[in-house]
Amino acid sequence: MMALAETQKVATGLRPYLPATGTFAAGKDSPRAFLERCLAAIEAAEKQVGAFVHLNVERARADADAASERWRTGQPLSPIDGMPVGIKDIMETEDMPTELGSPLFAGWRSGRDCAAVRALREAGAVILGKTVTTEFAATEPRGTRNPHDLSRTPGGSSSGSAAAVAAGFLPAALGTQVVGSILRPASYCGAFGYKPSLGGINRGGSHDPMSQSCTGIIAASLAECWTVAREIVLRIGGDAGYPGIVGPAAVPAKAPQRLALLRTAGWGKASDAAKAALDAALKRLAAKGVTIVESGAELAAAEAAVAEAQTVTKHIDGWEARWPLNVYRARDASKISKHMLDRLAAAEAMGVEKYREVIARRAEARRIYARLADRADAVVSLAAPGAAPVGLGSTGDGVFNVPASFLGVPALSLPLLAESGLPLGLQLMGFEQRDAEHHAIAGWLARELVA
Repeated sequence: MMALAETQKVATGLRPYLPATGTFAAGKDSPRAFLERCLAAIEAAEKQVGAFVHLNVERARADADAASERWRTGQPLSPIDGMPVGIKDIMETEDMPTELGSPLFAGWRSGRDCAAVRALREAGAVILGKTVTTEFAATEPRGTRNPHDLSRTPGGSSSGSAAAVAAGFLPAALGTQVVGSILRPASYCGAFGYKPSLGGINRGGSHDPMSQSCTGIIAASLAECWTVAREIVLRIGGDAGYPGIVGPAAVPAKAPQRLALLRTAGWGKASDAAKAALDAALKRLAAKGVTIVESGAELAAAEAAVAEAQTVTKHIDGWEARWPLNVYRARDASKISKHMLDRLAAAEAMGVEKYREVIARRAEARRIYARLADRADAVVSLAAPGAAPVGLGSTGDGVFNVPASFLGVPALSLPLLAESGLPLGLQLMGFEQRDAEHHAIAGWLARELVA
């Protein structure tokens, strides 16, 4: 196959799985047939997109066949039985290497599934492959391209997961976020991205130990974000000490009465076109009876509380990454990027007293933000300053996403906006441990803004 020009785009036909399951029992479709369509899309465009680091097609076909038989006999294990799923390559899989986006871990196998992958297998999901992550799920890109424009970044660190969904390779993939690693790539790639409340999905066996990090979902539909997350939690729970996300199998859409517009530090970086797209969406919502809260003491306090979220998060993450980065450097510094070595040096220059100070500031910010629940049902903003930037040397700016991670609240990137014909997410933030309510509001927004 001839290589595509860098500015050419891949056919971005998202492949929802859940709507198809109604045809499985009737014999009109099957998980194996669905998988083969995904594999055909991968064959056609993976060389240009670069979403995967490993595929296990043989096992995927065997698992899809088993799921097809269960659907045929009316005994599916779950609504996602047979669903092809990608796994971010910081999460352990017993049948494929886990390389953490680093040459230091080339070919490394743990011999076990992480908690979320194990739960997916128990639900019948087909683990098709490992998706590209930036180095140690941080900043250094690994070459994945945006299917909407191959000259642009797909975002990161869940680069491969977002690109695979956007290109129609998969209906859903796991990602992780400590700053903006689910929401931003979902925005750039025109997918749905869900970062749960802190601790919402069990992170056991996932190499993202930072205190703000969450496992989440990037998918072709909002329903799949919720259903995949819920099916995992039903089988493995949330992080230790957390209840995990809670809610019904299908979350009904619910109109919000009040939405707060949060102007964070990213507002000054947003393009005029991005601001105009958000403003137009908010005007449509206001015309449907939703009150858009743009002022008030609680909102002002929340904006002030997250004004330095990016800087404070940098200190928190830096300290928390001191180990294992110091171990990795001692093992072979030549296989670690300059960015990571600089990050480690900054962490080593930082004392524990500074860390205690910044986590106290974060705790106070969370208390302040929680008060906003008395004024609004949810909070809206942009999911990125604009469309995906040109170039593969950076994964873009997470300034709009860091507040949700900093605050530990659920957040969604909804592919409802656009800039210059490219995707742009509308970001919806909720309140901690109220993920089902958050999805209900998102479902209404998605319905009303595409009508």
